[in-house]
Amino acid sequence: MSSANYSSRNQPPSNRQLLILLGIFAGFTIGIIWLIGWIASSIVWLIPPSVEQQLGAVIVPVYDRLAPPSPAQTTLNQLLDRLEAQLPPQQRQNRDYQVLYIPDDTVNALAIPGDRIIIYAGLVKQAQSENELMMVLGHELGHFANRDHLRSLGRAVIVQLAIAYFIGDVGSIGSIAVSGIETISNAQYSQSQETQADEVGLTLLQQTYGHVAGATDFFARMSEKQALDIDFLATHPAPARRVKEIQQLIKQRNYKIEQKLPLPPTLS
Repeated sequence: MSSANYSSRNQPPSNRQLLILLGIFAGFTIGIIWLIGWIASSIVWLIPPSVEQQLGAVIVPVYDRLAPPSPAQTTLNQLLDRLEAQLPPQQRQNRDYQVLYIPDDTVNALAIPGDRIIIYAGLVKQAQSENELMMVLGHELGHFANRDHLRSLGRAVIVQLAIAYFIGDVGSIGSIAVSGIETISNAQYSQSQETQADEVGLTLLQQTYGHVAGATDFFARMSEKQALDIDFLATHPAPARRVKEIQQLIKQRNYKIEQKLPLPPTLS
């Protein structure tokens, strides 16, 4: 009798109990991940430009070796200067934005710590006007404005970076940067980050030309090539959706669409 009572008190958990435990564990895990993400997003605004420059001192040379001086790179930097002149003063202070043009057929562009915008020849070949190329450059400046280039280092790296800075361990910043190089190259921004960067790019396009012709051209063309192996599509989500959002923003702001300019000769 005592054996039967003991057995009944130690029955294995039911499926319902297992599901409840699994749900609690999953909820706890999701909560921890969300908390780390929130902390990382908050920390990026505390990282001063001087620390970004230290990161850039390690990261930029990796790409600089792939981008020899060329007429195309000079022209891209001239275009970038025109956009940069339209940025608010606080976004230009202590900054040295430059383009590194990599002669490779990869279709991609990215912003990296060290105030550098990486543009591959494959992307420039896809552009059909100066205006749409300026939208791409303005979009990347938007990532700098929102500090997405730091978020792209990854949550764990950002937390390590902040700890190293606040405890004064500057030497470890270099090793953190090295571990983050591959993360940056493969980073995919969220839809909200892309939308915010598009908004900055659109504003800069309007301020530079007085209209926004070409704002959606590049992204529309990319949306037609989703079946192809294009790096831009791997690191930038939903081009078709972004086109619609940019078009809605143009309508809301009553921006004009006028004549586009051809690509400069060094880029065509």
